[in-house]
Amino acid sequence: SLRDYLGACRTACNLAARGDRDSASPQCCEEQACSLDKSLSLENQHAHTDMQMHTGTKACTHTATGKFCLENCCIDCGNISPLLHRLALSTFSRMNTNSSDEFFQATNHAEQTFRKMETYLQHKQLCDVLLIAGDHKIPAHRLVLSAVSDYFAAMFTSDVREAKQEEIKMEGVDPEALRSLVHFAYTGILELKEETIESLLAAACLLQLSQVIQVCCNFLMKQLHPSNCLGIRSFADAQGCVDLLNVAHNYTMEHFLEVIQNQEFLLLPTAEIVKLLSSDEINVPDEETIFQALMMWVRYDVQHRQQDLGVLLAFIRLPLLPPQLLADLENNKMFSDDLECQKLLMEAMKYHLLPERRPMFQSPRTKPRKSTVGALYAVGGMDATKGSTTIEKYDLRTNTWVQVGVMNGRRLQFGVAVIDNKLYVVGGRDGLKTSNMVECYNPINKVWSTMPPMSTHRHGLGIAVLEGPMYAVGGHDGWSYLNTVERWDPQARQWNYVASMSTPRSTMGVTALNGKLFAVGGRDGSSCLRSMECFDPHTNKWSMCAPMAKRRGGVGVATYNNFLYAVGGHDAPASNHCSRLSDCVERYDPKTDTWTTVSSLSIPRDAVGVCLLGDRLYAVGGYDGQSYLNTVESYDAQNNEWTEVPLNIGRAGACVVVVKLP
Repeated sequence: SLRDYLGACRTACNLAARGDRDSASPQCCEEQACSLDKSLSLENQHAHTDMQMHTGTKACTHTATGKFCLENCCIDCGNISPLLHRLALSTFSRMNTNSSDEFFQATNHAEQTFRKMETYLQHKQLCDVLLIAGDHKIPAHRLVLSAVSDYFAAMFTSDVREAKQEEIKMEGVDPEALRSLVHFAYTGILELKEETIESLLAAACLLQLSQVIQVCCNFLMKQLHPSNCLGIRSFADAQGCVDLLNVAHNYTMEHFLEVIQNQEFLLLPTAEIVKLLSSDEINVPDEETIFQALMMWVRYDVQHRQQDLGVLLAFIRLPLLPPQLLADLENNKMFSDDLECQKLLMEAMKYHLLPERRPMFQSPRTKPRKSTVGALYAVGGMDATKGSTTIEKYDLRTNTWVQVGVMNGRRLQFGVAVIDNKLYVVGGRDGLKTSNMVECYNPINKVWSTMPPMSTHRHGLGIAVLEGPMYAVGGHDGWSYLNTVERWDPQARQWNYVASMSTPRSTMGVTALNGKLFAVGGRDGSSCLRSMECFDPHTNKWSMCAPMAKRRGGVGVATYNNFLYAVGGHDAPASNHCSRLSDCVERYDPKTDTWTTVSSLSIPRDAVGVCLLGDRLYAVGGYDGQSYLNTVESYDAQNNEWTEVPLNIGRAGACVVVVKLP
């Protein structure tokens, strides 16, 4: 009773005031901010003042007499503090140990209640609403519908007409889907079938049944196939199911080659075709594949679709099509009769006919789609174990790194080039021994093969492919810095010497641009170099070019849009290597023979691997003076800025190349 409870409160208060911790709740003093001192007793007559015991405005205080003003500030104000309440319950429990009162909790009460409600529904008893869908009438209880559906809860608890109506019309709802969802409200059971899943999901979205929506979306995700993914994608968009839309869209992009072979693709409206053509994520080997898909769609209903060809062709990256195909299209009546098509074809032809002006022609139509640029391979390099043997591949479309292979042994300061989509690993050293060995890695079957060795042992060499042959430039043979150059003929499968550089170089950057080979920076044994020289294979001569602004060893180089980029590196004697690492990036214009400083890396990177992937330069790994970096920065030339992406394994001196697999 209330009287007994209040009596227990007084008893608890007195117990706490005496410091009777065993009789009171054992944790009460630790649990509250106003805990009593553990040594509290009548003998140590110190005061605890302003100790808040409840949420009211009055405070219970422990005075010098060791008493609590329980009646005046707890009971009279009607607020019992959490501490005092627990003390009272503990005391009340001990005062009533012989009582026959007890508590009972039914474990399946809710389930039995809903079963009873379902029984009432089956017998149409106590039903207070009738849902009408088409010519179907479905009885139900407002309380049950409101408990599971936010839609019905808002309807029945607000001041709207339907709140008091006995019959409610459910416009646009499939009757069988509605019946299934009402059954789910009472039982929690739902049957998912491929032929009815879309009507069920549409009804669940209307009734705001979040649990059913998620279950239906998961079911449709499992049903995705090239023959139905476009329909599911469109349906998810209409229903506002964002997760399902994203999964269906990604599936369509990944399986585009199979998708375009199905009827759904040919029946797409123009607006949906535009969405596909404008995507950068389509998984295709080349731009011509997308162009042929568009033409297949147009020819399916050429009478009505040809009028949209000029608009749709703007989403095809025509400058990236083969010039022979562009020439054929120019004479095709379907294109020659359309002024907009003619403008786009002319733009593409100029891109091919005037390669030196391509930097001025840059537009969304000259940017390769992610899947068409190939994959970036990072091979070996120095890591925390003093020599990585792994080969990692970066997929631009999925933005992921995966390990795809392992070298046959540890190798440092080697070179890598790509011929016929195969990786050639050349020279390098293992510990103190310099190698002339050449190995070839096939990324399709992941098989290594041994190739004829170079004539000279080289580490710290530069490797590049120019007009078919591969060049091994400079380096160190274990005794001295080299200026010699060897050329690999892939047809004859042999190495031959060509003209030597004017300066011995090791750890320089080597790349090909406009029919010439460029050797950039490096070390000559005494210092790092600013100089750059280029090789003309037709005259078999090297000539000096304008020097860089900064001296660099361990520099990474790559070309883009007829410019050469020199990235990172170091400028210091070997004894003081770490103190002068570079984040500087310079750009060389061969037309003017001049260097320009562009946006710097976010951090210094020595022995950094650099290559072009798509329309961006990638600077992979490197050494920052303290650690081998597991980060990658990509350079956007149009905006002159670097952004960072992760690398699985920290490494410096990794060779990075791009391979376009069929």
